[in-house]
Amino acid sequence: MKARTASASQPVRESALAERFALFAECLLTGVWIALASIPLVTLPAAFAAGSRHLRRRTAHVGGGWREFAADFRSAVRRGWIVGAAGWAAALVGWVDVQAVRAGLPGGPLVGAVGLSAVIGAAVAGLRAAAAWEPGASWRRLLGAAARRTVLDPAGSFLLVGGLAVVACSAWFLPPLAVPVLGAVAAAALAVEERDRRR
Repeated sequence: MKARTASASQPVRESALAERFALFAECLLTGVWIALASIPLVTLPAAFAAGSRHLRRRTAHVGGGWREFAADFRSAVRRGWIVGAAGWAAALVGWVDVQAVRAGLPGGPLVGAVGLSAVIGAAVAGLRAAAAWEPGASWRRLLGAAARRTVLDPAGSFLLVGGLAVVACSAWFLPPLAVPVLGAVAAAALAVEERDRRR
């Protein structure tokens, strides 16, 4: 009887499958939160930073929910909106480059390839910076360090490019599917940063 009481008082550990499924579900929910926080568009980096921090708490088995996400978002958006505005400006430059290629301007293909590569690299560095964000961190320092990791860790960078491609394809084929996939991209950025930290 005593043995049964002792075992009943011990915490029940989830099976590995249940834990992974719960994390997957949390990623999808986080994607919805990221999408809602990104509606003003310039808040996208801050939303990814808050989402990444939420997933980091979840993988560390630390409690946290919508309130903690919202508090992180408010902290990240104070300077993060500037990063978001710069990111959209870079995307506009990339769009102009693509239009130059389509118009058949001399040197257009080269300019387009360089411009598109720069925009993709900036997006990957932004994701990596958001995954490393902590309250009080300087976005400028985060982006500088993330840009170096983007170049020095091509395997991790290509993984994030693949994640961005999945979001783009999801938005193209079934737009609502792109919303929860944002959480999976945030989780991929966390995994890439953790892998780089352990190396």
